[in-house]
Amino acid sequence: MASDDPGWELFRTFRGVMKDGSLSAAARSLGLAQPTVGRHVAALERSLGLVLFTRSQAGLMPTEAAHALLPYADGMAVTAAALQRMASNQGDRTGAGIKGTVRITASEVIGVEVLPPILARLHEQHPGLVIELVLTSRVQDLLRREADIAVRMTAPKHEALVARRIGHIEVGLHAHPDYLARHGTPRTEAELRTHALIAFDEETPFIRSVGKALGGPRRDAFALRTDSDLAQLAAIRAGYGIGFCQVGLARRDPLLVRVLRKRFSLPLDTWLAMHEDLRDSPRCKLVFQALADGLSAYAVNASPVRR
Repeated sequence: MASDDPGWELFRTFRGVMKDGSLSAAARSLGLAQPTVGRHVAALERSLGLVLFTRSQAGLMPTEAAHALLPYADGMAVTAAALQRMASNQGDRTGAGIKGTVRITASEVIGVEVLPPILARLHEQHPGLVIELVLTSRVQDLLRREADIAVRMTAPKHEALVARRIGHIEVGLHAHPDYLARHGTPRTEAELRTHALIAFDEETPFIRSVGKALGGPRRDAFALRTDSDLAQLAAIRAGYGIGFCQVGLARRDPLLVRVLRKRFSLPLDTWLAMHEDLRDSPRCKLVFQALADGLSAYAVNASPVRR
């Protein structure tokens, strides 16, 4: 390796080229001139003593060395973002002057259907706060600071995390009234299996628990398979078939009718978590508490009904 250690800016540009596939596309996404991107790549190659890209008629082709380096560049990007958020923490003040960036991760359906009004109230009270919302079903790594606060449907197990249990959010089977008018309302599990079912594509612990609750329908019994919570919800609302929906969402939507209420009820244990190093950050404490209050109120309307 050459004596001059390459700076983060070179790895940032390398990562952009890997993600976007060309110098011009990376230049647009990074806000740089294309010649600058080319110089950064060349400088990184000289510094590392490696060839990272080969040129062909199809454009830039990453070498094996480039593919091997990419996960480490991704890690540097995560660290750089965490450093920026931590630096902005030094400007935190108490009261209405709290400002800075807080990165939250949640599932699609929670992020789109549940969090927006909670975050809107928070921003109205503290306009200096900036929220980054990462919507994914993948568990973001709070230990590596990929996010500051996570909404999770499983209990965090690491001792370095501050966690608060929100409660149970009930999931039930729902359909659009038009679908039920065309195909009838199932009264038994046997009747349910004759309907168009909407569910996940890849098997997960949630899917296995669903299968057990419904008497073991196989994956090939589903008429629509998608791993997107929002796509499933949209399909139910469009009258495609019967699918899984949080009861709290359905209660505020007259076009979501619950079926087999007494037979199918799946409680999701819901948690908030953040790294213990952030417990003294005024802005993270504020956002954590606002999420806890808002999600707790939602869980009251989305929790299993006592029978």
